[in-house]
Amino acid sequence: MTRPPTSTTSASLTPRQLWTRTRGVLLVLALILIGGVVLATVRSADHHGHLDPRSADPDGSRAVAEILKAQGVTLQVVTTLDEATTAADSDSTLLVTTPDLLTDHQQSTLHRAMTVSGGRTLLVGAGATSLGALAPGVTTATSASVTVREPSCALPAAVRAGSVDLGGERYTTDLDEATTCYPADGQPTLVTLPTSGGGDTVLLGSADILTNEHLDQQGNASLALQLLGSRPHLVWYLPSLSDTSVTEGETPGSTTDSFFSLIPSGWLWGALQLALAAVLAAIWRGRRLGPLVTEPLPVAIRASEATEGRARLYRKADARDRAAAVLRTATRTRIAPLLGVAAQDAHSPETLLPALTARLDGTDADPRDLLFGAAPADDAALIRLADQLDALEREVRTS
Repeated sequence: MTRPPTSTTSASLTPRQLWTRTRGVLLVLALILIGGVVLATVRSADHHGHLDPRSADPDGSRAVAEILKAQGVTLQVVTTLDEATTAADSDSTLLVTTPDLLTDHQQSTLHRAMTVSGGRTLLVGAGATSLGALAPGVTTATSASVTVREPSCALPAAVRAGSVDLGGERYTTDLDEATTCYPADGQPTLVTLPTSGGGDTVLLGSADILTNEHLDQQGNASLALQLLGSRPHLVWYLPSLSDTSVTEGETPGSTTDSFFSLIPSGWLWGALQLALAAVLAAIWRGRRLGPLVTEPLPVAIRASEATEGRARLYRKADARDRAAAVLRTATRTRIAPLLGVAAQDAHSPETLLPALTARLDGTDADPRDLLFGAAPADDAALIRLADQLDALEREVRTS
């Protein structure tokens, strides 16, 4: 008689079931991805970034760029150092939006071009990283908040513009030919320096007067148009990491060879704070929740079955030492009350053995070796130990 084939069941999902369950989520993710790509494509013509003359965002500079074009100033947007130095001449104004991002080689090359061009160079937010190379003789102090400030100088452009929104970097200089304006706590946020080629260098502490958001406030537009429109050609330099000059003039082991040197310090401190928060969260979640709570077993298990199961585990692991320790501990716990020894002293040989010796005179087995001896060498020795412990316990109970 043949047995009918037994059917097997599996808890794993088939590919069809997986597709049925996940297709809704995948569809939503696909729609989000497609929507993001379409939105980025549609807005790509209007959004280019901070201080970009093509950007209509609040922090962009399209407004001032369009006004300058209407006044006859030609605008050229460049992203490489070679384009910037080539376009700089006596009839041009070179605007450098982020001079601190330039490498040492780029800064020295740009400074040489600034000196001989005879034009104007406007450095926005130049800090300690770039001042030494681009504006020798000028140092930076602690930054100041951007607020309405008065010119307090005789610079014609500043006098005509009046109060403007300035702050950010504050500068100090001992150069007699320098003109300092818009002081914050006695230190200027706008400095002009003549160059040997007949031009000048302008240090602007913050970029607010150039942005779309603040251009129509105070005298911001007047000062921005005068600084950028003093010459018929404006070169708008947006430094980029894709510029090949970034790697020129660098030696192995320099700061540009390190990935972390390209990360702003704010991101590094932010990552450190997140790591600290993660450690604290792990400690908080890993704290002790209190003592274990005993629960009744769902089924009744015979004590003999539990004992046999534990014994099999010990045998499988070849853990004779642990098995012997369990047997000896149980024996000491049971005979201690019979000998008049307190429970807390049941496992102390100095207390238990004298009481046992006084109770049993002339026993053949060595009580110390039985109750506190070394681990058995093999399974036969473990069986003998178990038998001897049983005999010792019976002797104590019957004495």
